[in-house]
Amino acid sequence: MSEHKTQGNDLIFALDIGTRSVIGVVGKAEGDRFKVLDVETAEHKKRAMLDGQIDNIRQVAELARQVTQRLEERLDVTLERVCVAAAGRALQTQRGSFSLELPESGSITMEQIGQLETGAVSAAEEALQTEGDERRQLFLVGYTVTQYRLDHYPMTVLLDHSGREIEADVVATFLPGEVVESLYAAMRAAGLQVSSMTLEPIAAMNAAIPAELRLLNLALVDIGAGTTDIALCRDGSVTGYTMATIAGDEITERLMRSYLIDFQTAESIKRSLREGESVHYTDIMGLENDLSYDEVMAEIEEPMEKLASAIAEQVVSVNGAPPSALFLAGGGSKLNGLKERVAEKLNMDEKRVAVAGNNFAKSAYADTIKLDNPEYTTPLGIAVSAGMGLLNDSYVVLLNGQPAKLFRSGVMTLRDILLMNGYTYADMLGRTGKSLTLTLDGRHVVLRGEPAMPAVLTVNGEDAVLSAVVHAGDRVNFVPARSGADAHQTLGELLPEFTGRALVNNQDAGPDTALQNGDVILTLTRPAEVRAAEEKAAAPMATAEPEAPVAETLPVMSVESPAVEEKPEIPVTPVAPVTPVAPMAPTAPVMTASPASGPMEITLNGEPLSLPGKGNGLPYYMMDLLQFSGLDLDHLDGPVRLEVNGEECGFRYVIKPRDCVTICYA
Repeated sequence: MSEHKTQGNDLIFALDIGTRSVIGVVGKAEGDRFKVLDVETAEHKKRAMLDGQIDNIRQVAELARQVTQRLEERLDVTLERVCVAAAGRALQTQRGSFSLELPESGSITMEQIGQLETGAVSAAEEALQTEGDERRQLFLVGYTVTQYRLDHYPMTVLLDHSGREIEADVVATFLPGEVVESLYAAMRAAGLQVSSMTLEPIAAMNAAIPAELRLLNLALVDIGAGTTDIALCRDGSVTGYTMATIAGDEITERLMRSYLIDFQTAESIKRSLREGESVHYTDIMGLENDLSYDEVMAEIEEPMEKLASAIAEQVVSVNGAPPSALFLAGGGSKLNGLKERVAEKLNMDEKRVAVAGNNFAKSAYADTIKLDNPEYTTPLGIAVSAGMGLLNDSYVVLLNGQPAKLFRSGVMTLRDILLMNGYTYADMLGRTGKSLTLTLDGRHVVLRGEPAMPAVLTVNGEDAVLSAVVHAGDRVNFVPARSGADAHQTLGELLPEFTGRALVNNQDAGPDTALQNGDVILTLTRPAEVRAAEEKAAAPMATAEPEAPVAETLPVMSVESPAVEEKPEIPVTPVAPVTPVAPMAPTAPVMTASPASGPMEITLNGEPLSLPGKGNGLPYYMMDLLQFSGLDLDHLDGPVRLEVNGEECGFRYVIKPRDCVTICYA
């Protein structure tokens, strides 16, 4: 056998992996249409697909290989690259939103809009992840922006505007990773390299409905063996997908049960039904039988009604109303009387419901092959999608050395390529580590997370931006960004020189205490040596005369506080070591020294307070007033607010006569 020619960049090979059969199409783009060179079909001997999902990879691979070899022999070419489509029934759609803060100057750029949309798509993907389960691989198929907002005001166009914040809402559609990978695995087992992947409903739409008609509100219903795929379009774009679990097999199985025949015989009867003609068959008992057209139609009346009702229900559920027109495709569409029933269920004119095939000539043609078979809808659509799009001359794009998964044709940016291949917003842009927000002695403290390590993105060896357009044959290399570490500190790291008592959320805490977001920290106690002296010196105090003010017995607290701008302090004289005082009668305490500074009057929490002069000659500090505040310092219920004359201050603020002091829970 002579060696075959190699598959050139212009030769498109498409495979439609269906529940009942595998159909291959080979051709090339010529002008504004796709020329089909050959078509080959092979049916599964036993079921290898379940609801559009590959169940038996080896069986599918073997049948795909048979189709490929037959085409290779007739065309004298070695087929190595293949275009495929994933079943639309596996799609998952989710809404997502994202906001982006803008720099103070400058107008909104396309790059910023791209970042915004990427974040919204990633939010949609995150919403599809089931909490507690292992993270699923999801591949972006496409998305639609439903709303932009600038500073919370709805916008249709953001470019060149300016503001503080932009937001976007999107509806994104994803394929589960297991669906994609099983299709790729089957193709690898068949000796083929997947060069592009689209979706069956998108492919079918491209083949069955001309571009100019897609501006209308149309529905395409692809009736396969196991399921019925439905796609809706409006204004030139596919707007929705859905599916019905009833399809052609429902009718085949009814014939099997009613007439005691095997699957292949039932399929033959279903396909050969012609009004006015009878069918001849042999049942499993070996008996020969004849059935009239009317007898068979009466037998399958119920499943046909169920199928028509299911189609109508799903179309309206996604579209909101009957479409302007509806096209039936797939093998099941050829069933006599079905389109009339669908029209009736949707309350549409029968002329508005048609079997696909009549419009194929606008997008594809062949010299000798008849292309009006509705079963060709999806394989032709796959070929047309690949052959007439951006990537028609060499539709392989390499991502990190491997062919990228491309779910659609047309203009695509690097951002599109990365999203289609499972990368997220965080991979592209990275995230700064989460900040740690604390309250320290009534003050708001924010500890910043580590900044992200930026991604590395090149195209053909040159640095590139996410908004750059991808061209056929491009070599894309991408190293994901690394998100920064979250802020983390212990109490000791936050207060390295503090040696006294501290509370975290009203609980005593040591220097090794790991701080958490929202923690409330209060520093209370004096240094250990001062506290020891105080404990020795302190004794119950009473006044000989009830009207006399209580003498100050507390030494100045040495408490560390964050460096803040405070009012000027009176110079502090170093505190002399405290000398223990001999116990005296409780009713007649002896003052160790007369006040070196006179008494003063202040207002504390709205009430007048007389402070005696301090025997050591030192001024009063805010910390000295804690004992008069009425707060239980051992059992605090929250952060404490410290103010003098309406202004926030620290523990070491010097109190002056007639000051209005506030010490209370924040």
